[in-house]
Amino acid sequence: MEIVQPQPSSRHEYTVVFLHGRDSCASEFAPEFFESQASDDRTLPEIFPQVKWVFPTAKILPSARFDMEMSQWFDMWSTEDPYERQNEQQDELDSTVSVILQIIKEEAAIVGGPQNIILGGISQGCASAIHALLRQEARLAGFIGLSSWLPLKETIANTTIGTTSEMPALLAHCEDDGVIAVKYGEELRDVLAGIGMEVEWCQYEDGGHWVNEPQGIDDIARFMHRVLPVTG
Repeated sequence: MEIVQPQPSSRHEYTVVFLHGRDSCASEFAPEFFESQASDDRTLPEIFPQVKWVFPTAKILPSARFDMEMSQWFDMWSTEDPYERQNEQQDELDSTVSVILQIIKEEAAIVGGPQNIILGGISQGCASAIHALLRQEARLAGFIGLSSWLPLKETIANTTIGTTSEMPALLAHCEDDGVIAVKYGEELRDVLAGIGMEVEWCQYEDGGHWVNEPQGIDDIARFMHRVLPVTG
């Protein structure tokens, strides 16, 4: 894992667990993510000095389509149609979920409970984190998902999950995303809203398969201020 501790002058009060996308790793993703700036030129660690950021790294798994090994939370056949051959993803997705839930458990013991933790991810990391969120026994502060979709959505659609009922979630997607089309993000939004989550949807004209800058960082910061009792 890549861990970014709170600033030395601040007390560790909250944790964000955030999963990178496919064919990446925590040590690459974290510094790239923190290069993105809000409209006041601050980065997320500067805006939230009391937050610890935990970036897990996916396992190296075989890719059936490319006949090679790559970093991924679960193998997927296509980004053009992320639902293609998705029934083959269940076992690897279950393994990833177990890892995420263990990280949340450990961080909850440090920060005084799961209510002080935000879970999130980008692309395949978000897709995995959503499934972990739905199996989390205790309520978290919220969820942040970027540029993603919901694998195996039929297994949770029309299902009420107690710990996520009215849980705030921020979902963001760029219209020019050339990897995961924005329509899949809209489907993710609709399913989560359908099971009772309080979903805020942010759609941007540009930004590609990444976070929009600076508005996307402004929106993440605003969301974090809303769900965590932080100052700064």
